[in-house]
Amino acid sequence: MSYAIRKKSWWKNIALFLAILGPGIITGSVDNDAGGITTYSVAGAIYGYKLLWTLIPSFIVLVIIQEMNARMGIVTGKGLADLIRENAGVKVTFFIFIGLLLADVGNTTTEFAGVAGSMEVFGVSKYISVPVVAFLVWILVVKGNYKFAERIFLIFSVSLLMYVVSALMGKPDWSEIGKSIIRPQMDFNEQSLEVIIGIIGTTIAPWMQFYMQSSVIEKGLKIRDYKFTLIDIVVGCTATVVVAFFIIVACASTLHVKGITINEAKDAALALEPLAGALSSHVFAFGLFIASIFSATILPLATAFYVCEAFGFEAGIDKKWKDAPEFYVLYTGIMLLGAVIILMPNAPLIAITLWSQIINGILLPVVLVCMILLVNNKKIMGEYVNKPITNVIGWSTVAILVGLSVTLLLLPLIK
Repeated sequence: MSYAIRKKSWWKNIALFLAILGPGIITGSVDNDAGGITTYSVAGAIYGYKLLWTLIPSFIVLVIIQEMNARMGIVTGKGLADLIRENAGVKVTFFIFIGLLLADVGNTTTEFAGVAGSMEVFGVSKYISVPVVAFLVWILVVKGNYKFAERIFLIFSVSLLMYVVSALMGKPDWSEIGKSIIRPQMDFNEQSLEVIIGIIGTTIAPWMQFYMQSSVIEKGLKIRDYKFTLIDIVVGCTATVVVAFFIIVACASTLHVKGITINEAKDAALALEPLAGALSSHVFAFGLFIASIFSATILPLATAFYVCEAFGFEAGIDKKWKDAPEFYVLYTGIMLLGAVIILMPNAPLIAITLWSQIINGILLPVVLVCMILLVNNKKIMGEYVNKPITNVIGWSTVAILVGLSVTLLLLPLIK
């Protein structure tokens, strides 16, 4: 093959990848939402670099799970919720999705808490920031289309890398970071288990599986696009874990070494100012703001997608309101409820944030069991069923998550 032909083929592949780019990176980036940033910040402030090692197995599992979702979406042309309803029945589907819906209302509330908290760092009242952001996000989804929204989401994804800057300003101890990763440590108590389940629950959130599969379908990807979709997934998962890593590092290298405890991401941004400078504090707060807007858009959208799919309603932001009324009413209702809760005086925001992540971690095994059974069904997937190594990692993840959740429930009883 001549150089000119090889060069033309290379550019063609790049163009194809850029056209397919989106679902993996967006799904991964939304994972670093306000609840995730809070969870990572608390982990860094309390345990320093100790829990950084949890991001390595989380990354491996995240890639495996997202690949399963994309493959199912490409092969079947159906969303995960749709497949669960068809194969598990309406009753089972109803109970699974009631739990997921409640968790996602909590997650959406957390996103607006992130908007409120980040803007308060800049002196803007939540009574201004939350309604304005909620309205703009609603307009983007209801009046926009998938291609336009996807471009906005990709810009938001890149913006999250500012946490790298914030972490470097804290002058982290790289030798300690290396030791923490090479020689994993863990305090075996109720608090540490809550944080670990929270990290897993926010790094591999249940709603992500539904959104990933739906977005692959919405984009119209086919099996010929699979290799580029896989690259998109790996890039997205890498970005997710890199951002999480630097959030933990930022708080570990500043707050933990000074013995400063925090309850939410806003506290981390405020506490960073006297330790790493005003710029570091503002970068952290602005990152929280971007992540919160991003996730306040995607989370209710993902929830509306999978609930409508599960019960056979039309769904998709390329559809008009009259063509998918249930989808838009549900999306609007979740957005409105999340914003109203944040605007209520004395709302238990910290409890909502942390418990929404813990619920994610507890619900995740249920979703994964459904996924693994479906992706191994030859009637559904044909020749594209899981390979043995994928099943080993998938079932091991389910077993570990169930073990952690049961241990967390039993610890208070054996004290």
